[in-house]
Amino acid sequence: MDRLRFRSLASGSSGNCYFIGNASYGILIDAGVGVRTIRKFLKSMGMDFNRIWGVFVTHDHIDHIKAVGTIGEKFHVPIYSTQKIHEGIERSYRVTQKLSLSKEIFNIGEQIQIGDFTVQSFPVSHDASEAVGYSIQYKGKKFTIATDLGYVSEEVASYLTDSDYIILESNYDEEMLTKGPYPRVLQQRIKADTGHLCNTQTASFLADYFTEKWKYVFLCHLSKENNLPELAFMTIKEHLNSRMIDFEEQMEIIPLNRMEPSAMYVFEH
Repeated sequence: MDRLRFRSLASGSSGNCYFIGNASYGILIDAGVGVRTIRKFLKSMGMDFNRIWGVFVTHDHIDHIKAVGTIGEKFHVPIYSTQKIHEGIERSYRVTQKLSLSKEIFNIGEQIQIGDFTVQSFPVSHDASEAVGYSIQYKGKKFTIATDLGYVSEEVASYLTDSDYIILESNYDEEMLTKGPYPRVLQQRIKADTGHLCNTQTASFLADYFTEKWKYVFLCHLSKENNLPELAFMTIKEHLNSRMIDFEEQMEIIPLNRMEPSAMYVFEH
């Protein structure tokens, strides 16, 4: 009953929200979709906001913070993030319910204990007020998320390689972006070190830092216009195979849906 569980509600530029917990309670990473949608998602797992012990925000873009005000103030769930990210949430005109009593400052590099979960934040490179990833430890297992980042720094790599389960951005295919409808200035922003990871960058990281610790690699924040789940998967598979890395017996690579909930993943101790 107390095994580590993960489920994605949404993963993309239209909204992001992930549940990490056990059968009794858990936390959310980001809340970038409507509060009713999140509540319906939780109820499908036999939960409600009273069993969510915190929302951890990665950065202040609206597809990650849309519902944090209501979840925090109406449902009394602590909203954790850095001072700069909270200031960005406060400035966002699309977050109509401002945070007050539910606002919790969680500085980069700090750890906090939430029940049986230990959460630590680390910096990532993205064009927001500030941006972080999170590493969550639970009963000897570690789950790390790094989304919305322009490159994988050595510090980010250290958290990912020390984890059993990871969520890593694989936002766009380079050729699709170049030939697609986005104006050049937006393409350059996406490709920048403060932008997003492309499929080949993610594939190169997974090959360069491959570890037998990894049991699941979830690919997140895939672009609707500039990527396809099967393309992201095949790019990574071919890259690993080219390095003679036989990963398929020990690790699953799963692109997360942009707008639909994933399956519930219940991990072994």
